[in-house]
Amino acid sequence: MKNILVTGASGQLGACFKKISKNYSEFNFVFKSSSEADITNKPKLEKLFSEIKFDWVINCAAYTNVEKAESEEEKTFKINATGAKNLAEVCNENRATLVHFSTDYVFDGKAEKPYMETDKTNPINVYGASKLRGEQLIAEVLKEHFIFRTSWLYSEFEHNFYKTILRKIEENAELNITTSQTGTPTNANDLAEFVLEIISSESKDFGLYHFSNLGEATWYDFAKAILEFTGNSEDIVLNKSNSFKTIAARPEYSVLDKGKVEQQFSKQVLHWKLSLEKLIKA
Repeated sequence: MKNILVTGASGQLGACFKKISKNYSEFNFVFKSSSEADITNKPKLEKLFSEIKFDWVINCAAYTNVEKAESEEEKTFKINATGAKNLAEVCNENRATLVHFSTDYVFDGKAEKPYMETDKTNPINVYGASKLRGEQLIAEVLKEHFIFRTSWLYSEFEHNFYKTILRKIEENAELNITTSQTGTPTNANDLAEFVLEIISSESKDFGLYHFSNLGEATWYDFAKAILEFTGNSEDIVLNKSNSFKTIAARPEYSVLDKGKVEQQFSKQVLHWKLSLEKLIKA
């Protein structure tokens, strides 16, 4: 039986893996929160690996607060870059395969068509820069890795845009949502399911991939779809806004091209609206 370590297990993506793991009885999952397995502390990681021989590591530990990252650059890089390197080194020492997640924010948003894995990166905020550095350090240290860039993650767990809109609906609040950014909402459950399918297949097609749901949307489009699928489109006032004041710069266009992942793994990726509807009506 393969042993799979999931770091950052108390976060949104970690919670999705925990939910789906019950469908994979052939694996022994070990879920560790960031406090239980601090990826910035290499000696503690080495101790954990000395206790259990892990075949795979799924790294859900990350600093994801894009706004706070601008004023906490050192902490952000310590987790997203140095922490990623620590995991890669420990995986290399123990012959484990690492699955790591990155972001559409490694791009500057000036493209006019979906970004491919081979396109030039140029992050415009600290968060994006730290995640890009993490990618680079993993690639330098460990051959047996999968890095998945994803975008606009949401689910029924933790804090995310989807949960915020649901809360606003309960409060009967008027919504002013930006149209100034275009990307792809991605159901974190779909990403978790895809990763476990890859592990089940024992794939050795290591490398960098883009994975998000299909299609593209603005945050306004995303909010509108949530209202529609929850039956609240006539009850909640939804306004378009072309201004969204933030501390961190955001790419205006960050849709990811999924061609490589679809071809390499014969994967049929769901459109973001279909996946959203599936989650709401589950």
